[in-house]
Amino acid sequence: MRLFRRRPRVTRGSGEAGTDPELGPAPDPRTPWPKSPVPTDPEAAAVEFWRYWQDVLPDLSAALGEGNLRAAESLLCDAVARVHPELEFSIDRGRRAIYALVVSGREDPKLRPYTDAWKAAAPPDDAIWEYHDSVPPVPDPAGVAVNLGGHRLELADVRVVAQVDEAEGVVDVAVHHPAFAELEESERTAMTFLPLEATLGERLAGERLRRVETAVARPQSTISLGELRDLVLGLTGSVGEPD
Repeated sequence: MRLFRRRPRVTRGSGEAGTDPELGPAPDPRTPWPKSPVPTDPEAAAVEFWRYWQDVLPDLSAALGEGNLRAAESLLCDAVARVHPELEFSIDRGRRAIYALVVSGREDPKLRPYTDAWKAAAPPDDAIWEYHDSVPPVPDPAGVAVNLGGHRLELADVRVVAQVDEAEGVVDVAVHHPAFAELEESERTAMTFLPLEATLGERLAGERLRRVETAVARPQSTISLGELRDLVLGLTGSVGEPD
């Protein structure tokens, strides 16, 4: 799944010396991106998004039907940013529907009112679209492979050490993959968190995992990702099934 954060586009002049006869001089390329306004009313921003969604849906369906994911994404960039400029989104294959639209605040508390309002105003899921306000888990992480740094990594090979804090209802984990020794540090970090999010979903992982570490050498007493999911869902006071 790919997540996209909108960056405003700058239109440069086409005249001589970077000047448009009507628009004037092109902006200095060193100028910082302008900050997008943050809506003061999350509910109103959400309603406006879904009004736009209904209008753009025929063009969106046409782009996806032609296999042009980039064109489909471009139709939604500004609309998602108008809900909140720090939100990210993805168009992915759905679990129950053909497509899934995911709008995520990456579990940032200040963004939760906006994703909550967005989800509350969403139309019901149907055979074509389903809607998620956080990155959902995959049905079977053991069947997922990731291409990273020239390596093809099977999530079925991931092993996890899990220490449960029953009093707090959280789990500390150390994640291992046999290829960790061959990866760069940034790649190991990505491959540490990606399997957890794929297994639990963004929201459940954020609520139930406390400390996450990378284990380059294989530790003892490990469990699979499927067993980790069962363990987390079995915690007392669990927040429920992954989204």
